[in-house]
Amino acid sequence: MFVVLAGAHGKIAQHLGRTLAARGDEVVGLVRNPDHAADLEALGVRPVVRDLESASADELAGDLRGADAVVFAAGAGPGSGAGRKDSVDRGAAVLLADAALRAGVAPYLLVSSIGLEAVADGRTPEGVDEVFVAYLRAKLAAEQELLARDGLRLTVLRPGGLTDDAATGRVRLAPSVERGQVPRADVAAVLQELLDRLADGSAGNGEVLELVSGDVPVGQAVEDALTSS
Repeated sequence: MFVVLAGAHGKIAQHLGRTLAARGDEVVGLVRNPDHAADLEALGVRPVVRDLESASADELAGDLRGADAVVFAAGAGPGSGAGRKDSVDRGAAVLLADAALRAGVAPYLLVSSIGLEAVADGRTPEGVDEVFVAYLRAKLAAEQELLARDGLRLTVLRPGGLTDDAATGRVRLAPSVERGQVPRADVAAVLQELLDRLADGSAGNGEVLELVSGDVPVGQAVEDALTSS
């Protein structure tokens, strides 16, 4: 496959980029900071410096042309304010979708977040920092805007609390799961399986799947979730 990763220097994306490259896929990684290019090259990922907060859809479409799928794993990150939660976690995800459609690339994996029901229908959860509320709202808005896009073959993955623990290879994946944690390496393994399902047409039908650690092997968990969703 030829896969483009947006936010390629993030921890999940680095796990995914490394495993895709190791099995022989062509992987392009979009990064804002040119200092991150060498790290991607060491993983076997071809870096492209592209600021998703300032690029145009036409510029980005040029980076995507010929790809089999795109993955949005970018985020404003810790320490960013509410404005950047919207411009990156929502705005950049939408920009990538616009560019993908212009480039003729329909398969799209969106890495979102568990817990978005807390801000659904304009709700404001009690006792939650306003920046985190902005993050949840940006993630939910990105999902809603992308699910409404004609022409995309979209799958949304909502991981639980992320850890840097070693991969277990076993997860719980369903449209709704109880809150929990999951290693980033297992998130990447699920994304890899979903990419393969996008390629064979069994994913990309607007699925929204939540992910935490569990006891089902990753491949079986993905197959079961797609069959039942």
